[in-house]
Amino acid sequence: MSAPSDAAVAAGAGAPPPVHHPGGRQAGPYPGHPAAAARFTADVARAHWHDESLWFVRVKRDRAAAQLPAWERLRELAEQIKAHALANLAGYLEEFERNATARGATVHWARDAADHNRIVHELLSARGVTRVVKSKSMLTEECGLNPYLEARGVEVVDTDLGERIVQFRGEPPSHIVLPAIHIKKEEIGALFHEKLGTAAGASDPKYLTEAARGHLREKFLAAQAGITGVNFAVADTGAVVVCTNEGNADMGTALPPLHIACMGLEKLVPRAEDLGVFLRLLARSATGQPVTTYSTHFLGPKPGGELHLVLVDNGRSALLARDPFRRALSCIRCGACMNTCPVFRRSGGYSYGTTVPGPIGSVLGPAQGPGAHATLPFASTLCGSCADVCPVRIDLHHQLLAWRRELVAGGHAPAGKTLALRVTAWIFASPWRFAAAGRLARAALRLLPRGLVARLSGAWGRQRELPAPPAESFRDLYRRTHGRP
Repeated sequence: MSAPSDAAVAAGAGAPPPVHHPGGRQAGPYPGHPAAAARFTADVARAHWHDESLWFVRVKRDRAAAQLPAWERLRELAEQIKAHALANLAGYLEEFERNATARGATVHWARDAADHNRIVHELLSARGVTRVVKSKSMLTEECGLNPYLEARGVEVVDTDLGERIVQFRGEPPSHIVLPAIHIKKEEIGALFHEKLGTAAGASDPKYLTEAARGHLREKFLAAQAGITGVNFAVADTGAVVVCTNEGNADMGTALPPLHIACMGLEKLVPRAEDLGVFLRLLARSATGQPVTTYSTHFLGPKPGGELHLVLVDNGRSALLARDPFRRALSCIRCGACMNTCPVFRRSGGYSYGTTVPGPIGSVLGPAQGPGAHATLPFASTLCGSCADVCPVRIDLHHQLLAWRRELVAGGHAPAGKTLALRVTAWIFASPWRFAAAGRLARAALRLLPRGLVARLSGAWGRQRELPAPPAESFRDLYRRTHGRP
């Protein structure tokens, strides 16, 4: 989901992540997608490399899906299971709490990010914990947990390799599955030389990974508590399931006595047998793998340990009550919509100013703050590719269009865009005005300097080569060849 609300921040949830330059040097209030994207696209080589890297992952996803004959049937089942779970969410949450408690876990309910952070800190403080290892969790990023705990004297080490890289750089993740996808291996080599003492100029991935493994092993052994996210929670067993490719969540929960698992309310599935559907879809959609390397089921605490489950609302109930957007809560955070989106691939994750970027973030962001994130639903071609690859069939392009209508109606769209749309609607309402506008536009393209035309057409024209104007309109061609309008 998006960054904490203003009220949550005021209550101590921690500020939302700042907007960063690809090199991690620029920060400040979110300026809107066009301005933030311009920072990323200014480095043309990086923008093209980022685009190609994510498209490579998209191609792997397509190959993995094609190898599974039941792929579309699985997507259909996943959509139906999620729709059923969301329609009966209150009952399934109560069932999950009963079954998790019966297995020895302690369930905590958090209304917002401030509640979540307070609960986690109180659990740590009561046990004298000052060293925590954390597996990748977009919910804790959403709530600003790391800076909240660090401000209170708790060392928090992100143990996913990509997360640790961006943590070293003082950046949030730029992608929910590939958090350091915007960083090149040479930059990581320089970073590890500074932070871990690796050889200067080294950029071999295997060498750098081994250095990170040794560094993190020390952190695992010294940790007093482990914090994880939750990929799925199962109502009829009270289990939580955590999926990783590095085993870092297993290490972070096997060694310390205290395990805190943080999850959004929407992570629930009704039955254990439903997991087979989602586990077959998740890894294939995310990275093109047949299955995630580690899918760990936590059914109560380990012997002599504690398991605390923090269930977080933070705007999810409000989104559930909104028919046009409730299906966004079906998201299983695979990142497939980001890997296929032409806007995300070319503008980078930081251009969205939200914890979850890309098409799904462009739906979730305005739900948290329409004014702050009003530009996101317009950062889309509405090509529908995001919906085509979504493993749970969320109609993302329809939801983005619905947000555009709502933001314009609520006065959140930029004044220039609103005026342009009104003028366009006035022109399109009359065949005569439409024809006259076409003649005027063709004349302008022929007579005015190209640079001036590009400036008049705004950001669209600055980023594109405008075509040569046609000699005649389709209306004129039809009249000439058929003898009638």
